[in-house]
Amino acid sequence: MKRKVWMLVMALAIMIVLSACGSKSQEDVVGNLKEKIEDLKGYKAKAKMTLQVGNEPQTYDIEIWHNKPNFYRVLLKNDIKEQSQMILRNKEGVYVLTPALNKSYKFQSEWPQNSSQAYLFESLVKDILLDKDATFKSTKDQYVFETKTRYQNNKMLPYQEIVFNKRNLSPKSVKVMDTDRKTLVSVQFTKVDFNAKFDKNAFDTHKNLTSSILDEIPASAKPEGTELTVKYPTAKIGDTALLDEKEINTENGKRVVLTYTGKKSFTMIQEKAEAMQTATMVPTSIADADMVDLGFAIGTLTKGSISWTQDGVDYMIASKELTENELIEVAQSVQSEPVK
Repeated sequence: MKRKVWMLVMALAIMIVLSACGSKSQEDVVGNLKEKIEDLKGYKAKAKMTLQVGNEPQTYDIEIWHNKPNFYRVLLKNDIKEQSQMILRNKEGVYVLTPALNKSYKFQSEWPQNSSQAYLFESLVKDILLDKDATFKSTKDQYVFETKTRYQNNKMLPYQEIVFNKRNLSPKSVKVMDTDRKTLVSVQFTKVDFNAKFDKNAFDTHKNLTSSILDEIPASAKPEGTELTVKYPTAKIGDTALLDEKEINTENGKRVVLTYTGKKSFTMIQEKAEAMQTATMVPTSIADADMVDLGFAIGTLTKGSISWTQDGVDYMIASKELTENELIEVAQSVQSEPVK
């Protein structure tokens, strides 16, 4: 009897040891992710991104192409609001394409290396590698990390939860969280192809601006059909308050100028965007201008201003007091329901 008990105990011990040997540690998984990035030649992915802004969440479809070493094509599309933008990086530089306006903007930018990107596989892995305090857990089918972010406004979004599929280490989901760990941005990957092939002109600027996938945008999305509904930022920085609102008539309709006063005073301008008749390259006129991902749109950030286009409307916020992070925070808050 004692012999049987002893053998049973030994069998259980062996099972426990074998089970432990079969599970990977955080260091093992991080090493495997690093190897996959180094060996990967490129990929295509699709995802849905949801932003928790205002009273209702906004959802965008994202299509990601990456071909090593530095070619990127990221299409962001909101079908409900019939709008899309594309970030394109090729050997000529970094571009933001706005097909509804027939415009492309060129930036002298280090994107995507200069910030976290919740929809780029290699950026997620980089965040993990750089955060020595990242936490890790393993479930039946997933590896889950929590890391710090590298966003330009990371005081607002300092944390993220990244989930990978165990089977092939493909990203499954990302949750970007505020200081209270409330999810403000979530990305759900629906498809990842690590063996993707690309056409010769897949990352060509002109081809992508005029391609059929972008031409699917209906006429109702064009600025000609856009009514200017004035929006107001809700971010409270330096106890600012709306001091004045002016409406100016222009050739393109009307321009609204909002003046905010306080310790962090600023001016906000909004007017209907002008569409070009043919595909047009619009160079950024300021040398230190940089591209910034606002989530709902791609903006242009300088030392004293931020500008972007959404739903056929051009927005600009200018201030001598607001920092770059604060400019981004105010811009992102404009997406709430317009209230004074």
